[in-house]
Amino acid sequence: MTDTTTATPEQVFATYHERRELAVVQPKGNLALVNTQWVDSEQKIYGVPGVWAPVPDGGSGLVLRAEASDNIIVDGVLVDGEVVVRGKDSDAPSEIVFSDGVTGFVIASEEGSYALRVWDANSEGIQEFGSIDVFPYNPEWVITGTFTEIEGGTTVGFEHLKDDGKTRDLAVPGEITFTKDGVDYNLAAFKAGRALQLVYADATNNDTTYGVGRFLFLAPNPDGSITLDFNRAVLPPCAFSYNFNCPLPPKQNRFAVKIEAGEKNVLKKDGTLLH
Repeated sequence: MTDTTTATPEQVFATYHERRELAVVQPKGNLALVNTQWVDSEQKIYGVPGVWAPVPDGGSGLVLRAEASDNIIVDGVLVDGEVVVRGKDSDAPSEIVFSDGVTGFVIASEEGSYALRVWDANSEGIQEFGSIDVFPYNPEWVITGTFTEIEGGTTVGFEHLKDDGKTRDLAVPGEITFTKDGVDYNLAAFKAGRALQLVYADATNNDTTYGVGRFLFLAPNPDGSITLDFNRAVLPPCAFSYNFNCPLPPKQNRFAVKIEAGEKNVLKKDGTLLH
């Protein structure tokens, strides 16, 4: 492991990239997602046993009906009959095991509907994966900007890849501003847990990088500054699996210039594009 106290920025970046490639092939890494199916009525779900339905009283999760021979384990218990599988919006979300290496959990939409996500530790994507192509470390795209908190926060409408042009209002706690090569930028990053998530596009998209855009996770400094290290820009989950629905960059986060730093594309073992 690289000693970050003495390592060069290039070495730190190399270690970061190695960890990224390990993360995406984990049992619940981006390449392991094989299905996301929304459930609005009693139905079967592709690739897994059981019958799934919304919770009748509108509670969190889905109702699963299965026989013992289906070998579905929910929260450590073999299902033989009917059980409520709690969603990720619950204080105690359920974990599902379908077989060795195939697991699942239930996610919620902003509208209160639920979907089953199925993960396969030996998915086709994991088997085909070769590498994440990246630009060489580029110090020109390590930028110090300013984070200005917006009192009470605000929201910005973000389109998502599979939402047919509809927007979702996401909480934006402040403005990120910086100047590079004489151009002033004012960016919107929404909250993602304890961090900020910048969804952006630039002139490399559909040329040398994935067409949808890229993500950069940020944390403001106590003095109001914020470091944007675009070498740590990552591909969105939908670059690894079609079963993700990723946010698209809003207009103010679309750069007219090429940001030649960070991840470029997901490659198969033979060097061709995964998607």
